[in-house]
Amino acid sequence: MMNDTLKGLKILIKGAGEMASGIAHRLYMAHFKRILMTEIERPISVRRTVAFSEAVYEKVWTVEGVSAELITDLGDIDSLWGRERIGVIVDPYWKAIDTLKPHIVIDAIMAKRNLGTKKNEAPVVIAVGPGFTAPIDCHAVVESNRGHNLGRVFYEGSTEPHTRIPGPVMGITEERVLRSKKAGLIRHARSIGDEVKKGDIVMYIDDTPVFATIDGILRGLIREIYVTEDEKIGDIDPRTKKEYCYTISEKARAIGGGVLEAVMHFLPTIDVA
Repeated sequence: MMNDTLKGLKILIKGAGEMASGIAHRLYMAHFKRILMTEIERPISVRRTVAFSEAVYEKVWTVEGVSAELITDLGDIDSLWGRERIGVIVDPYWKAIDTLKPHIVIDAIMAKRNLGTKKNEAPVVIAVGPGFTAPIDCHAVVESNRGHNLGRVFYEGSTEPHTRIPGPVMGITEERVLRSKKAGLIRHARSIGDEVKKGDIVMYIDDTPVFATIDGILRGLIREIYVTEDEKIGDIDPRTKKEYCYTISEKARAIGGGVLEAVMHFLPTIDVA
């Protein structure tokens, strides 16, 4: 009976960036195979190598052996699921919810606030990060802030407030994240996986150079697209392990584990007809 429930369960994930992809990957590996992820028309993921949002540009994107494929018609989703792929659709207003009628909705946009998710969107609604209170806005909320509670599920209450300070990696916080000082068009000078030294030019915004703020490996780099001011555009990892550029982070795995716990917690209450 449980196996039939797993096979029939439909999950819609809002967002397909790094954290959302870590969630989708963990659910998929736990045999939840009917997953659809929504994205904006021009995703702005920085850790592109491990973000299913890249399917919007590349049509198919694979993260650690799991593939996602872009669809333009929701009518194609059953065929895609039959080929054991995660679906990605450009749907910034989540209209797919009305047609798909998912059993579980997961808000993994990581906007640090609630952009409109409601508890009545599905039998189970799970949110990630600040801006949500369970069981008011959702049935459960998962902590996204690095630290002792990372990945913890709250069935009542809220996660820690947004600090805007990146979690420490080898004691380094804000310096490891590159942000745009101005709006403009990105042009790469380096590639994901490159070793950089503090002061190296990593990219340009129009003709303005963006310099590496620490020594390390360029773990993330936004696509060559137009960005607004103060956008996250790069990620330098001081651990200098190139393989980390192409694998899901410990943070995304922890959050994925929290979401999986919440799914299993509510699974007996879901009627999959």
